[in-house]
Amino acid sequence: MINNINILELIRPSLQMDGGDVQFIDFDEKSGLLKVELMGHCAHCPMSAVTLKQGIEAEIKKSVPQVNEVKAVQM
Repeated sequence: MINNINILELIRPSLQMDGGDVQFIDFDEKSGLLKVELMGHCAHCPMSAVTLKQGIEAEIKKSVPQVNEVKAVQM
């Protein structure tokens, strides 16, 4: 159903301004878990958990109701 989360393309520019980025990894339709990889400065930033939950997850949930949670994974 969801092969790619296009809303990430709207979020990426603000992360890129600070030297970071985010990439779609996987989406589990049953659980609603979206896995993303934080890259660049976002990968090691002490505020990355806040960025993930209050920024990325909040924006995605507004546009994609099938997403229940966004989790960062390292590839």
